Amino acid sequence: MAEQYRTVAREGVHETEINKSRFRCALAPAATEHEAQAFIQRIRREHPTASHNCFAYVIGADGGVQKASDDGEPGGTAGAPMLQMLVRREVRYAVAVVTRYYGGVKLGAGGLIRAYGGVVGAALDALGTVVRQRFRLVTVVTDHQRAGKLENDLRAMGRAVREVRYGEGVTIEIGLPNAEVEAFRAWLADSTAGTARLDIGGEAYGEARGGSSAGGAGGARDGS
Repeated sequence: MAEQYRTVAREGVHETEINKSRFRCALAPAATEHEAQAFIQRIRREHPTASHNCFAYVIGADGGVQKASDDGEPGGTAGAPMLQMLVRREVRYAVAVVTRYYGGVKLGAGGLIRAYGGVVGAALDALGTVVRQRFRLVTVVTDHQRAGKLENDLRAMGRAVREVRYGEGVTIEIGLPNAEVEAFRAWLADSTAGTARLDIGGEAYGEARGGSSAGGAGGARDGS
């Protein structure tokens, strides 16, 4: 599993005009290939009169699933440059659909490649991306007396507190980078005088601290 990956911050649209043709790039995060395909179909239904609805998506933290479609544009001039832009920016679990309304001026193969790749890069810049880090899920079990201060300390340290449950004791679930688990175990024992229990669970991805960005530098200019 990859230690981290970058994905689209939110669903959104960026539109530009090139030689009288409108290029509208719709971007969205997609957890599965099914979600990506559903998004593509939704955009197609919203733009049934468009000249083309080309798409590309990358699923998996390691980019294991990659698909693209030219949707009637000359082979390799639309879906491929869109996919290349996503991969080049190291974007995962994301889908892009570029809707083109033809304006009457032919762009040629090179112009199409620059247009389709460029509008995806511009959309990534406009909507931003977030970095998701692989975490180990750990559960802290403590008493009610210590729980409030412990939770506050965890949040103040920037720990990813995922859930807090109250019962006979208090259970706090957090995400930790694997490399920090043993150091955290020692800190917890010291902070609670050895009274808290630490249970180690499975792995998941969560947003990394300081992982948001407005997109990679210069991406829109790579394809325009």
